[in-house]
Amino acid sequence: QVQLVESGGGLVQAGGSLRLSCAASGSILKIHAMGWYRQAPGKQRELVAAITSGDSTNYADSVKGRFTISRDNAKNTVYLQMNGLKPEDTAVYYCNADVTTYFGRRDYWGQGTQVTVSS
Repeated sequence: QVQLVESGGGLVQAGGSLRLSCAASGSILKIHAMGWYRQAPGKQRELVAAITSGDSTNYADSVKGRFTISRDNAKNTVYLQMNGLKPEDTAVYYCNADVTTYFGRRDYWGQGTQVTVSS
């Protein structure tokens, strides 16, 4: 019904930057909140940043001041600008979207994109 496709991950040195993108497509009536989560090896998936349909944002304490989430509603796309990357930011990053379709409202997840920060 809805597909989320992430891009922009990769390998970067500590202190560097990356920009993740996540485009939603399918039978979308409305996208509510969108967000980015991450999961490092051996750890639980955690919220990194989220943005509502009204552009209110919230961030994990560990990324405040370094990461910025934004969205382009015309493109059904959410972005995560990551600056000042640290080795502890290394994880698989997943896009999440709360979407209403003709079949109802539910959460959707992307396939994940690897971010690796070398020291």
